[in-house]
Amino acid sequence: MSNLFWLIDAQMARLKPYFPKSHGKPRHHDRRVLSGMIFIYRNGLRWSDAPREYGPPKTLYNRSKRWSDMGVFARIMAGLAAEGTERKTIMIDATCLKVHRTASSLRLKKGGQRQERSVDWAN
Repeated sequence: MSNLFWLIDAQMARLKPYFPKSHGKPRHHDRRVLSGMIFIYRNGLRWSDAPREYGPPKTLYNRSKRWSDMGVFARIMAGLAAEGTERKTIMIDATCLKVHRTASSLRLKKGGQRQERSVDWAN
């Protein structure tokens, strides 16, 4: 069994309205390229380390950069979040959470002792 990530038909159907219109030559392999981008982002890989099943790394990078500059990913997130509020359900998956190594040193008191901060998750 492969551990590559692939979007399913239902997921692609929900994302398709947010894709930019193709001008001139039609885009191919939206599922393959978007699945490759998600795989790269989720695993923290370099574009050059993308498995060849997702296509050329240059294609993945170019489309990611272009769509990011155009605000496509922001529209996707806003649209999916708006859909969630209609159902009164918002699900957050925090299984892939990355923290920068310097984040732990940001809340220091004088004297070098760490200042603890409590979080109330009930509210």
